[in-house]
Amino acid sequence: MKRLLVTLMAVLLGLLATACAQQEVEEEPHFLEVELTANPEKAQLNEEVTFEAKVTYGTEEVKDADEVKFEIWRSQAEEHEKIVVEHDENGIYRWNKAFEEEGTYYFIAHVTARSMHNMPKIEFVIGNPSEPEENGKSNEMDMEDHDTEAEEENGH
Repeated sequence: MKRLLVTLMAVLLGLLATACAQQEVEEEPHFLEVELTANPEKAQLNEEVTFEAKVTYGTEEVKDADEVKFEIWRSQAEEHEKIVVEHDENGIYRWNKAFEEEGTYYFIAHVTARSMHNMPKIEFVIGNPSEPEENGKSNEMDMEDHDTEAEEENGH
C-alpha cells in the first residue's frame, strides 16, 4: 500500500512539474519595439513632414509610455531639436514639422516604457540631400552623447 501511495505521489509531482515547465515555455519574452516613419521620406522646402513612432510591447500597443522624445537634426549640424511627444492613437506618437533648409536629416525617437529604453534612428531628405553624417566618428559621438543623456535621465 505504501508503495502505491509513493508511486502515485511521484506521478502527481511529475505531472505538476511538467505542467509548470510547459507554462513557462508558452510565455514569450516581450521587448519594447519602436517603428519610425517620416512621411514623406523625401519632402520639399516648407512641406510638412509627419513623424511617427509606433510603440509596442509584445502585441500590446503602448499608449502610456513614460517618455517619448523626438530628436531631429540636419546632417553635420551641432544643434539638435528635441521635443517631448504625447500619445496620439493606437500606440502612435506623432509630430508634424516643416523645414526651411534643404538637406539630409536624421530622426531619433527616445522611447522609455515598461522599464526599457529604445532609440531607433532613420534618415530623411528635404529637397536635395546634403553630405551625410560620417560613418563611425560622428555616429559614435552621437551615441556616447545619447548614452550619457539616458544615464543622466535615469539617475545613473
